[in-house]
Amino acid sequence: MIPSILPTYNRAPLSFVKGEGAWLIEADGQRFLDLGAGIAVNAMGHAHPALVAALTEQAGKLWHTSNLYQIPAQQELADRLVEATFADTVFFTNSGTESCELAVKMARKFFHDAGQPERTDIIAFEGAFHGRSSAGIAAAGSEKMTKGFGPLLPGFKHVPWGDHDAFHAAIDDNTAAILIEPVQGEGGIRPLPDQCLRGLRDLCDERGILLILDEVQCGVGRTGRLFAHEWAGVTPDIMMVAKGIGGGFPLGAVLATERAATGMGAGTHGSTYGGNPLGCAVGCAVMEHVATPEFLAEVNRKAGLMRQRLEGLVAAHPDIFTGVRGLGLMLGLKCKTTNTDVVKAGYDALVATVPAADNVIRLLPPLTITDAEIAEAVTRLDAAATALETA
Repeated sequence: MIPSILPTYNRAPLSFVKGEGAWLIEADGQRFLDLGAGIAVNAMGHAHPALVAALTEQAGKLWHTSNLYQIPAQQELADRLVEATFADTVFFTNSGTESCELAVKMARKFFHDAGQPERTDIIAFEGAFHGRSSAGIAAAGSEKMTKGFGPLLPGFKHVPWGDHDAFHAAIDDNTAAILIEPVQGEGGIRPLPDQCLRGLRDLCDERGILLILDEVQCGVGRTGRLFAHEWAGVTPDIMMVAKGIGGGFPLGAVLATERAATGMGAGTHGSTYGGNPLGCAVGCAVMEHVATPEFLAEVNRKAGLMRQRLEGLVAAHPDIFTGVRGLGLMLGLKCKTTNTDVVKAGYDALVATVPAADNVIRLLPPLTITDAEIAEAVTRLDAAATALETA
């Protein structure tokens, strides 16, 4: 008999009733260090006072009006994002998946309005993850994502991760855009080297196509810059955002240059809930903290500390781990043993991590994690590794 919740997740036997900063608490009082942060969502940790205050204040005023009317908090958040980034304009969504849908539409509409309607193809990397909508799974292309869900949305090509020669070969007269995550999350915490991202920007400029960046997981301070592409000193034409921007409230966005968004006039796209007063009030509170040089400097400092301790962990357990990779507080432990076994052993040691492809476990703690909590997290990971070695 099918359960009342559609069984599309293999859920861990854990049920949390409260969160405090980097901690998740079960009903019996057990406290887990949260190195997943809701899969890079809870950038400010659980129940951050500033976010709680913003949500509570707005909830007492107005929840929803729809985009038929002006929404002051939406305007404020859009202005903050435009001021802090490459973008000239923003559309608010509820999720990264919805952001992907609009990014694809925007790129294709750009060339349609430019008199080149045949330019609809989007080139993406193998191992990518862009959500689970029709466009998202077609963009990813893997059998795991697409099997049983055909016919797939046409117009996507896939090239090996980081293979610039393959990118050059894939571009033709039908190409509209390149779509890429600066750091693959689901794909196993694989940062694209800065020179490669710069090369893709140059390639797009050379061939007259658009660069779409998916910063749903790696954005909003996660890598130590507000957005990961800033490390390479380049800017995209269109960018997908979600997860951290709402600090736990469902919120996403598509950021774009005026040129790339020129075709998206009234009636070309919409969202009932996107940019609602509640979500945007929380998003403004997130930006007020995360988008400051002081906050980002702390992310980088803590990232260095955490990476150093993780390197020691790897050295101490060569039969369990083979290396550390990632950027900022978006880190991965490459496992020698099965990564899901490491995740489960972590649960026993009261530390929560997230599995990924390439036999990696993701470490995506709240950006507000303390030095003491980093030390405790590695101690608990050490206990999990020791338990696996002695099992």
